[in-house]
Amino acid sequence: MRAAIPASALLWATLGWAQTPPTPAPGSNAANAAAARHYTQSCTNCHGNPAVPTAPAEATLRQMTPESIFAALDSGAMREQAQDLPDGEKRSIAEYLAGRKLGMAKIADAKVMPNRCPTNPAISLSTPMWNGWGVDPENTRFQAGEGAGLTADRVPQLKLKWAFGFPGATVVFGQPTLAAGRVFLGVDTGYAYSIDAASGCVYWSFQALAGVRSPISVGPIERQQAKYAAYFGDIRGNVYAVDALTGDLLWKAVADAHPVARITGAPKLYRDRLYVPVSSMEEGAGGNPMYQCCTFRGSVVALDANTGREIWKTYTISEAAKPLRKNSQGVQLWGPAGGGVWDSPTIDLKRNAIYVGTGDAYSGTAPATTDAILALDMETGKILWTVQDTASDAWIGSCRPPHPSENCPDPLGPDYDFGTSPILKTLPDGHRLLVAGQKSGIVWAHDPDKNGALLWKTNLAPKPPNDQGEVVWGGAADGENAYFGLNSGGLAALQLATGERKWFVPLDPAEGMERHRGESGPVSTIPGVVFSGAWDGVLRAFSAKDGSLLWDYNTVREFQTVNEVPAKGGSMGATGPTIAGGMVFVGSGYIGVQNGMPGNVLLAFSVE
Repeated sequence: MRAAIPASALLWATLGWAQTPPTPAPGSNAANAAAARHYTQSCTNCHGNPAVPTAPAEATLRQMTPESIFAALDSGAMREQAQDLPDGEKRSIAEYLAGRKLGMAKIADAKVMPNRCPTNPAISLSTPMWNGWGVDPENTRFQAGEGAGLTADRVPQLKLKWAFGFPGATVVFGQPTLAAGRVFLGVDTGYAYSIDAASGCVYWSFQALAGVRSPISVGPIERQQAKYAAYFGDIRGNVYAVDALTGDLLWKAVADAHPVARITGAPKLYRDRLYVPVSSMEEGAGGNPMYQCCTFRGSVVALDANTGREIWKTYTISEAAKPLRKNSQGVQLWGPAGGGVWDSPTIDLKRNAIYVGTGDAYSGTAPATTDAILALDMETGKILWTVQDTASDAWIGSCRPPHPSENCPDPLGPDYDFGTSPILKTLPDGHRLLVAGQKSGIVWAHDPDKNGALLWKTNLAPKPPNDQGEVVWGGAADGENAYFGLNSGGLAALQLATGERKWFVPLDPAEGMERHRGESGPVSTIPGVVFSGAWDGVLRAFSAKDGSLLWDYNTVREFQTVNEVPAKGGSMGATGPTIAGGMVFVGSGYIGVQNGMPGNVLLAFSVE
């Protein structure tokens, strides 16, 4: 690396951010909540009020850039209303509404990076790949030997090959997608990147309207100017298709216009359709007594992959929210609501069906389609069957004692969402099963050929978990076992045929990281090896045979990066490592609901 000051560091200096990317204070989640409260209490008298038609509704504001919102507050149409607000509060409101940070174009665009790839060869989708969330339509998160290019005996020899820093980022939202020799990944600044897998040089970047949390799926598109597209969603409910070769926008669609809708799970691409799961942050906003809780309904949306045209949309709750009661502030409360789809859909070609897990309800009674596994017809979106694994689970934030919100549902549920994508597996005897872990700590196996009939369930939780959950974002399965990490600290292997626990390994956090115990991100597996990233920032590889530790790497450190961006690793709490072509990729940096450690780095490992 050159000894000169990186160009990106000079850009940060001109922005007043010295030579390190801005990192949030430990109270960043609280600051975001404060911005939400201020907006609700001070702005919704006009914005969203039918009596003030000139004031844009919140859904409209959320489609604006943070720069335009800040300008309106600072010197534009809202300057009088915001004249008493400090610049820091104006900034936080703008970033809260827009879902991404101010000023990122000056530092985060690939065009200003010193390691632009010298050429941009044509794309051809061939193995090895880890394309999208679960590597295959069945969401097994299992990379077979040929695709992995890595064997269990060589895993202890893994070394860091390169590191790539994301300017201005504090959360590496997306999971790395490996396709066509490139890594596709999105971060909280709203940028998605295409990076060369072998060297770490950068091909392009694309700035979405909000942070890009969903993993990216790559596939062919019937567009003359593009042969392949990269598909992803943002945390404002928008879905994008960009040219996988150049990063140029091909189309943008709104999967859901609800003000707090978001795309968390990876859109699933199959043939010429994109199946998009829709979740929301309403259970966090709903506790504010000035908020009209709650109206969001989770859904799956099928889009034409070539045009973005909506083909069908199926809500997880069939009944739209209706007025229920008013709270002491005179604010109207609504229900039923909830049932967000946080996970990437699972494809069943035999039955022409897709499967998703759903979240809890937010208000009113909990419909039978919440905390459930749903089967939908791929062609029409019709719900084929549903199995609810936790009933009467209506929950929102701010309901914890000693000062619960009066918006809280009664009774208050345990918050046992399904955040994990169901894993579809076929046993040696030909029988099939859907395996899904739940925040309760229970792993469920349902029969997809008998309308979801229960096959087995295994409780991995040592005690009933709190609302942070026990099994959160997912597991993996090979030919014999399913593997799940636990938020309380541990990794378990379950026999697919019976649900019997084959082994369990308790995991203590790295030294000095006691506050960051456990694993909520998904695990990934190759023959003989299970990979997992944890809240303590350590990437680990275990023997699939007995759970013994094969290799580990602590990502909580500063890195010299190929694009000369100051970078540091942090927690890994939402997405998992991906393996293809003899390399292992992981993004490091996640805060989430457990106040994890921020970070802004993508790491690539290989065997020298």
